[in-house]
Amino acid sequence: MAAPVSLCHIACCANRAGGGAVAWGRGGLLAFGSCHDVILYDPAVRRAVAALRGHAGRVNCVRWVRRRDRASETELISGGSDKQLILWEWKDTLVKSIPLKGHTESVFAVDAVCQSDEPDLNLLIASAASDSTVRIWSQHGSEAKCIEILQFGNGFVMDVCLSFLPGSDVPILACGGDDCKISLFIQQNGQFQKTLILPGHEDWIRGVEWAVCGEDLYLASCAQDCLIRIWKVCTKLKQIPEAEDDSIKLKENVFTVTDADISYAVSLESVLAGHENWVYAVHWQPAFSKDGSMQQPMRILSASMDKTVIIWEPDKESGVWIEQASVRVGEVGGNTLGFFDCQFSPDGSMIIAHAFHGALHFWKQATVNKKEWSPEVVISGHFNSVEDVKWDPEGEFIISVGSDQTTRLFAPWKRKEETEPTWHEIARPQVHGYDLRCLAMIGRFEFVSGADEKVLRVFRAPKNFIENFSNITGIPMEKLCSHSSDLPEGATVPALGLSNKAIFEGDMAVQPDEDEESYNAISNQYPEIYFQPLILTEPPPEDHLLQNTLWPEIQKLYGHGYEIFCVACNNSNTLIASACKASKKEHAAIILWSTTSWKKLQSLSFHNLTVTQLAFSPNDSFLLAVSRDRNWSLWRKQDSSESGKIVFTCCAYTDKNTAVHSRIIWSCDWTPDSKYFITGSRDKKAIIWGQCDLSVITEGNELDSIKPCSTVLDAGDSVTAVGISRVLTPDGRYIVAVGLEKGTIILHTWKQSGKEPALADWTTSFEIDNSQSHALAVKRLCWRHHAGRAGHNDENNSKWLQLASCGADHCVKIFNVNRFAL
Repeated sequence: MAAPVSLCHIACCANRAGGGAVAWGRGGLLAFGSCHDVILYDPAVRRAVAALRGHAGRVNCVRWVRRRDRASETELISGGSDKQLILWEWKDTLVKSIPLKGHTESVFAVDAVCQSDEPDLNLLIASAASDSTVRIWSQHGSEAKCIEILQFGNGFVMDVCLSFLPGSDVPILACGGDDCKISLFIQQNGQFQKTLILPGHEDWIRGVEWAVCGEDLYLASCAQDCLIRIWKVCTKLKQIPEAEDDSIKLKENVFTVTDADISYAVSLESVLAGHENWVYAVHWQPAFSKDGSMQQPMRILSASMDKTVIIWEPDKESGVWIEQASVRVGEVGGNTLGFFDCQFSPDGSMIIAHAFHGALHFWKQATVNKKEWSPEVVISGHFNSVEDVKWDPEGEFIISVGSDQTTRLFAPWKRKEETEPTWHEIARPQVHGYDLRCLAMIGRFEFVSGADEKVLRVFRAPKNFIENFSNITGIPMEKLCSHSSDLPEGATVPALGLSNKAIFEGDMAVQPDEDEESYNAISNQYPEIYFQPLILTEPPPEDHLLQNTLWPEIQKLYGHGYEIFCVACNNSNTLIASACKASKKEHAAIILWSTTSWKKLQSLSFHNLTVTQLAFSPNDSFLLAVSRDRNWSLWRKQDSSESGKIVFTCCAYTDKNTAVHSRIIWSCDWTPDSKYFITGSRDKKAIIWGQCDLSVITEGNELDSIKPCSTVLDAGDSVTAVGISRVLTPDGRYIVAVGLEKGTIILHTWKQSGKEPALADWTTSFEIDNSQSHALAVKRLCWRHHAGRAGHNDENNSKWLQLASCGADHCVKIFNVNRFAL
């Protein structure tokens, strides 16, 4: 039988670990470190193929193991902050992984080459760590060992690269570090000897890379002095000493390999100046096969903190490397810093760059004009812990918020030629100055979010978003929005402002062509409006997401005294409940707000410490709150007919004597019929309580009637998130998802059988595979409200459900769950 759960989408981005976190293999797969995982992404099908789990710390560097015959790689190696390297063997699935332990500090650079083309590939691996050493490892079969340690005193090596001397099998290692010099090591008698030091750079060296071109070996290096240097190593023939002439020659450094008795000369080929800030990475375009032989193109790619990526090549006539023959891509403006890394695709027709905030930027070369590069769709996601995720009420998209101070919206992209829609980030409604903590949807295109500040902010989708959403998801405009004419076009953040301000059609007047004087006025150099409405037919690239997809902020809600911690909206979209961090009873009150007048309706005081989650029952009769004080409280809606006001009163709670949880209660949720609710706590327990039947509960005896209806579910680890599906299994059981602090997600089903709680009421259906669940704590689980999969039009009695999850490992994931298989 097919597995009941499959991973539909993963949203993540590369670690902000300097250069080396991204690697593009000859097989077409892009590997990058994302939190503790190595993600393999296939740009051709635009989805992540796998997440390789093994590191216990941040992944800092990833490299595909280069083969001498330049065939597609089958192995990759990664190094992390957990002081270890892992060698992965990948042949359409993960075959095996070998850990290499030995470094005493975080590993920051790694390189690996095959020493021969035999089937039992014996690899040579070099790794640099912040323990001031470079370790050389060799791997035969399934065992890998450290064969040598190169000490660098108290200096650091930032990058390492391995190759072979021209016309031989002698390995050569280049190391660049904080001494501003490149050290070349040659392996002689099985040991790496320091043979040569190449001075020239005037600041820390950030990247070094070899390229074999015919009989010569080239080395490109880049540094924080904004320069790139290209060095050439070639065989030196034993010549008769020449007569002294006065012509200017570049100094050659000569060294001899004793084993083979060959001399080599190293000379500086070129210095490339064009960047205006630190150059973090430099890479050669991969060699390609032409007329049966491998050719190394003379093209390099560099990424810099000046927000640009440059492709350099020598001028056709003079052979001099100049930027004029080259292409410069990158963001102009935007609220970002520069680039950490860049890579060519195997055929050189695409480039990827890794920006400071972890985002990947992807460009493709135009087929006609080779000088034109256009941005393309690529994987994106949060670059810090994701705190909350919600489905929209119709189940067509998800919105997530995170500690990276952004709110992101993901939706399925439907294309005519593809059967399966792929998910992409299509808007970034809020880019904030505080870490975001929670959000709630208020109807279809409106949400409220809370951050580490005292105000709640309400956002509504602009017209430009709804039009683009319709184009991308294929849902007609008529279905989405009836009165789009009075909506603003988009939003922008004013130069000195903090809030997203709405922009209407009249605001985007065409600027007249200014003459020089008016341009020089300061106010004209910094335009008020950065927003440019674009009609999209495919998901927007990163630079467009940064400034053109904000949603206007329509309201701020003031009332809490500390940072907002949780927020919920009822199902008829008339009420918002929110709570903030609290260490005293007066601050722990829940505030109810009206979504029509945006006024504060009521303050519900009961808990003594922070309320960690709020949930309205599906029929809107109850509001449930769980708290750090280890108790829950249930509030019942009283309809006072004379005033028409909505009043909630506390109708049930736990206290010291009745509490079952002995630690903070992190999460809660309701069953779809509003009869039961579940609580999950750090004490590794999840419990279902009930019954909240309005007919059964009379005034006054609610306290006794709501008690545990299930036996305690021992989760085996702290429960950080719970979610109950709105759709039942075919035999009428509730589907409960439980997320744990270690990242695991487990699906259970439950149904009350008799009067007393019985252990047999629970069945553990499925534990989501370790490599598919999260690497760190699960922060929130949210089920899609209807059966079926978003973007598939399979609503009617579909076997599929969708579960969205987010975690501290920076990931947002969507799972397809087959309810017939549970």
